[in-house]
Amino acid sequence: MVKDRDMHITEYRQRSQGDITPKITLPDELNEIYACFEAPNTGQRHKTLASEGILDTTLTVSSAEVRMALRKTIPWKAAGPDNIPGRALMVCSSELADVFTDIYKLSLTQALVSTCFKSTTNIPLPKKNTVTCLNDYCPIALTPIAMKCFERIVMSHIKTNITTTLDPFQFAY
Repeated sequence: MVKDRDMHITEYRQRSQGDITPKITLPDELNEIYACFEAPNTGQRHKTLASEGILDTTLTVSSAEVRMALRKTIPWKAAGPDNIPGRALMVCSSELADVFTDIYKLSLTQALVSTCFKSTTNIPLPKKNTVTCLNDYCPIALTPIAMKCFERIVMSHIKTNITTTLDPFQFAY
């Protein structure tokens, strides 16, 4: 009797499998929202910048820098689309440092980043307990951890060259 009264007051009822109706078009709708910022034709702009000498750089990467970047990897972070766990990169940093150094140097000399480093996996996480529309999702982009290490190395080189022009109130990046 008490149970029936509580169910009536709170309108609580057990959900059955029949109540959950998955929306078949949800992945396509999420792709439309999250992929709307991709620029399909960036190759010509890149060639123009390279021919003007804007992308000319003397950035060099040492094996020690790569080893330290791999060693600083947070092991419990989610792996990106390459499925290489952070723990593997951290534990095997000494063995992998020379390999990634060659890859990073090649990327810097060609002024190109490999597509496997640029790939991401977007995971929509609900912002609220009940999702009513697509804006109730927060997109989480998982990128390869090896690319994050490369970005950290390049960022440290950039910061050393622009410390005089950097705003003291700059907190991001």
